[in-house]
Amino acid sequence: MQAISRKQDAVVVSGRKLARQIREETQVDVEKWVLAGNRRPHLSVVLVGDDPASHSYVLNKTRAAADVGISSETILKHSDISEEELLDLIYKLNADHRVDGLLVQLPLPDHIDERVICNAVAPAKDVDGFHVVNVGRMCLDQSTMLPATPWGVWEIIKRTGIPTFGKNVLVAGRSKNVGMPIAMLLHTDGRHERPGGDATVTISHRYTPKEQLCQHTKMADIIVAAAGIPNLITADMIKEGAAVIDVGINRIQDPVTGKSRLVGDVDFEGVKKKAGFITPVPGGVGPMTVAMLMKNTIKAAKNVLQIPAERIRMAAAS
Repeated sequence: MQAISRKQDAVVVSGRKLARQIREETQVDVEKWVLAGNRRPHLSVVLVGDDPASHSYVLNKTRAAADVGISSETILKHSDISEEELLDLIYKLNADHRVDGLLVQLPLPDHIDERVICNAVAPAKDVDGFHVVNVGRMCLDQSTMLPATPWGVWEIIKRTGIPTFGKNVLVAGRSKNVGMPIAMLLHTDGRHERPGGDATVTISHRYTPKEQLCQHTKMADIIVAAAGIPNLITADMIKEGAAVIDVGINRIQDPVTGKSRLVGDVDFEGVKKKAGFITPVPGGVGPMTVAMLMKNTIKAAKNVLQIPAERIRMAAAS
């Protein structure tokens, strides 16, 4: 009697390995830029408050900057800083010719409007890619500062060789910083100035009924889970061989050890037995986000379009 061959588990895509590759490319790019007689790129990070997770994320970013030859600084501000004071600081950094890349670590205290702050950063220095000018250019398929996490997802898909042309994609999550940009990158025209993936993309969100979500996931060649819901995507919801990219970051209590641990939006152990490709959490999209921030910083250093700080002040005030 012939034995039935068991399907192999999914290829686990190491974001750490890909991020290392991208950081090495960035380091070469930075050194070429400096050897050509240009000033070393500089990244300024504004960190408000004492949230441990935010401090950890910022430390990862400044370490990555040092690793690729980018100088950086972290500007610490107390959580009771006023919105006006924070805006004044951003305007000064916008006008400082020594600062190439600028990011304000989110989240911010409740009394500060994050949208106002993100739109106060000069678009040419906006390495997070959150300014409305950069978001607009991305939506028009123009070259711009792409948001780091969506760009990281894009690079995982392209560098792993996962085909997107004409494929069905389900993006679970509609946030303007992650879900929406990922959908834009994957569905837009591959022949444009900022090439897209030419995929057919469906976006689900918290109000998508579970049965409807399952209908879409079972048709999807690629699933991008970015909803912030542990175990949102399970093995019974996906089709054989699908690529599953897990963007979720959720801290849960392990029922066995009682300790807190990090998980994504995907039931990793179950889904990897059915998927073709899968990213882990941690070690998947997270390292790629930091690597793409470094790419954006050298891009900012080369950016000749510097929008005057006074115009940014007026736009933020309007």
